[in-house]
Amino acid sequence: MDTGDTAWVLASAALVLLMTPGLAFFYGGMTRAKGVLNMMMMSFGAIALVGVLWVLYGYSTSFGTDLFGGVLGNPGEKFGLSNILSTGDGMPLVGTIPEIAFVGFQSVFAIITVALISGAIADRAKFGAWLLFAGIWVTLVYFPVAHWVFDFNKDVNGNPIGGWIGQGLGVIDFAGGTAVHINAGAAALALALVLGKRKGFGKDPSHRPHNLPFVMLGAGLLWFGWFGFNAGSALGANGIASFAWINTLVAPAAATLGWLLVERLRDGHATSLGAASGAVAGLVAITPACSAITPIWSIVLGLIAGAVCALAVGLKYKLGYDDSLDVVGVHLVGGLIGTLFIGLAADPNAPAAATGLFHGGGLELLGKQALGSIAVLLYSFVLAFIIGWVIQKTIGFRVPSHHEEDGVDVSVHAESAYDFGGRIGGSFHPLDGAAIAEEGSANVAGSTKSKVEA
Repeated sequence: MDTGDTAWVLASAALVLLMTPGLAFFYGGMTRAKGVLNMMMMSFGAIALVGVLWVLYGYSTSFGTDLFGGVLGNPGEKFGLSNILSTGDGMPLVGTIPEIAFVGFQSVFAIITVALISGAIADRAKFGAWLLFAGIWVTLVYFPVAHWVFDFNKDVNGNPIGGWIGQGLGVIDFAGGTAVHINAGAAALALALVLGKRKGFGKDPSHRPHNLPFVMLGAGLLWFGWFGFNAGSALGANGIASFAWINTLVAPAAATLGWLLVERLRDGHATSLGAASGAVAGLVAITPACSAITPIWSIVLGLIAGAVCALAVGLKYKLGYDDSLDVVGVHLVGGLIGTLFIGLAADPNAPAAATGLFHGGGLELLGKQALGSIAVLLYSFVLAFIIGWVIQKTIGFRVPSHHEEDGVDVSVHAESAYDFGGRIGGSFHPLDGAAIAEEGSANVAGSTKSKVEA
């Protein structure tokens, strides 16, 4: 065991855990005022639920002994983690770190992957139905896909017995372009189709972000935590982590510029929402590629991801699906761009030591990257659609229309994020500035009259 490597992985795990509250701010600021608590609760609910399931059987399903040719780990082998806490020779290791530290690091990846999906169904989902979906989806989709992509176990003779995508096919995905972002983005698209469009989708101006400072705060926390997400995936305080760290700085920086340039040329102005979204798009794109391409190519990737994702978020209006907070346009599209870009620009001198098309490697790596991406996309989409459809047809996934009008914060949680005119609970409608002033004046007048009468 190396104490420096262990310290870095534990710190990285804490950074990645912080990303989910950061995502809650990012998503929460993008929703309406009467849905912000519900949006944030879906992220915190993911922490609570997935954290428990990961310890019970999630880790074992993802990293247990392979059962079906790289498809699934043994869910019961490490149930409850009881048999990895210690052995007769001491605590078991993964590389140079205790396995229990690796368990913690991988747990926060599972958590944020589930939380990412929630952005597609803002303002119209039941919280209980969301938790039910999250528990089933993470069990049937994320845990197996994590095994496909991240498990590089070998038997006692050194023969590979890990996942079929990462170890078997040879797809390069350093920190989760397929397992996290394509996986979550495909599921988000499926749920958006199952739940249908919000009332007034594309027409109601109240669907605009209600708190842009929240959005920028969330993006900042995500970027901060992403250094643990990517550089921590080196599982050591070493040169690979340093390489990934630099790429995690420069790609989202370039993506922010790419997104803002598209906004400036298309709309005539650059926005804070665009800056925050561009940074996230660049972070998504560099996630699979941060050990395979050089910093110069990371800049190119960031510019492409920022520009393309800025254009992709508008597809929902043309194609008619209501992905509320652009999970598809940023995470699915960004994840595909980053994963496929490896097949083009992978540099043999980078830590991954792979050779892409631009460096004379031919189309083989690009083909592998495409196959792995498509497999995860289709598997996640189909399973998420089925799970969401069954929940909708049984207990109901979408809130009733009058609850959607009142706001899911009050109708689902009996709370409101903001106290307009001293009213908390009950039927709640966000008010514009003039209405707030009018209601405030009425409250003051009523209070004065009451005092006089008293």
